[in-house]
Amino acid sequence: MDALKSAMAEAALAIEAELDRLIPRGDGHEKRVYDAMRYACLNGGKRLRPFLVLESAKLFDVPRPRALRAAAAIEFVHCYSLVHDDLPAMDDDDLRRGRPTTHKQFDEATAILAGDALLTLAFEVLAHSETHPDGGVRAELVAALASGAGATGMVGGQMFDLEAEQRGKSFSLVDITRLQSMKTGRLIAFACQAGAILGQATARARQALAAYAEDLGLAFQIADDLLDAEGTEAEVGKKVGKDAAAGKATFITHLGIDGARKRARTLALQAAKHLDLYGPKAQMLSNVALFVVERRA
Repeated sequence: MDALKSAMAEAALAIEAELDRLIPRGDGHEKRVYDAMRYACLNGGKRLRPFLVLESAKLFDVPRPRALRAAAAIEFVHCYSLVHDDLPAMDDDDLRRGRPTTHKQFDEATAILAGDALLTLAFEVLAHSETHPDGGVRAELVAALASGAGATGMVGGQMFDLEAEQRGKSFSLVDITRLQSMKTGRLIAFACQAGAILGQATARARQALAAYAEDLGLAFQIADDLLDAEGTEAEVGKKVGKDAAAGKATFITHLGIDGARKRARTLALQAAKHLDLYGPKAQMLSNVALFVVERRA
């Protein structure tokens, strides 16, 4: 696991530099929104989704600069989603990664605009010829990210989550699994597929990554539920215990703490097994599966 932590730390530095390069600065009237975009993105974090892009790209020998652009695009979408999730109309959080949330540091209107700008910047980056010389590949990347981020994916899952808060513990395990597959899993699926799209991989190669991503996404969310139930604000960098306080059904509601932990580990092992097709080249991706269920942040 030390090798994975070292690889993730090295990748995070490269991704941070790419984000810094791609986000405008500006000195006109729009400077405030650029500052808010930079505040929302350039603040550390695990950079898990972009790491998955970089590692999946290695399986197909994708040039590093292209992989970094796709990695930056998904991180822009992820950061936009966090900015909007933290707003008073959504989760109403004051802390993110141990710092004031974007709307607390700036204001609500600026936070909304910063999120909008990050989302659109993601597609601008993917559509650029520097991401891939083949316009068909770029179009496939754009379509895949749009599907994963929109109403059929993350946004739809967030709406589903708001319904879960209103309906409380009446949500079934099937409901929760579908919710999290949309809200969390679809972006993780894009992260794992982006390298295959850039590398113009075969259908078989893509199918193995899709199966890996599906199990990984659910394992990740169960681990998040466990952190909300057992973690501390210092570890997680935001409020904890919110699901229980809201009376919302989660994996823990249905499986219990021990059952949820067991399910997460089973899913992680299944995820790693899907990568046998790639042999040693996929070792880091295999290690990620166990990392997501053992993390404390």
